[in-house]
Amino acid sequence: MAILSILHYPDPRLRGKSLPIPRVDDAICKLVDDMLETMYQAPGIGLAAPQVNVFKRLIVIDISENRQTPLCLINPEIIRKDGIETMEEGCLSVPGIFEPVERAQRIRVKALGRDGKPLDMEVDDVMAVCIQHEIDHLEGKLFVDYLSEMKRQRIRKKLEKQRRQTL
Repeated sequence: MAILSILHYPDPRLRGKSLPIPRVDDAICKLVDDMLETMYQAPGIGLAAPQVNVFKRLIVIDISENRQTPLCLINPEIIRKDGIETMEEGCLSVPGIFEPVERAQRIRVKALGRDGKPLDMEVDDVMAVCIQHEIDHLEGKLFVDYLSEMKRQRIRKKLEKQRRQTL
């Protein structure tokens, strides 16, 4: 397994749209393993392939306390949304920034698992928010897009300043 480089906002590559994965093969399974290792090391609870500069419809998530419940969703598709919930979100591509975002409280999602078999699941609360957040990445959308233009500019300037200080 390998730790992958995570793209950071406002990198324009984060705006790319991801393509469906036609079949689950060894290369996809290796990418899943590398993304999980990268997510755990970061540390985070979710990671989408575009965040590591791979434009395929693949996300990994683990919201468990002990990091023993990884979830891989290949070609995920939300087929139903219910309720509204506002939750503070952060993102490995927008490090150190946390803001409240309004999303559906419950969703039903279809996808393929790491084994290539179909999944159909209903989830709520943190898992629902996390899946919606990661699927947004597949469409080139970031959680900061839900914020005001003024907040986005402030975040962009703060991250650019931090980047300059670490160079």
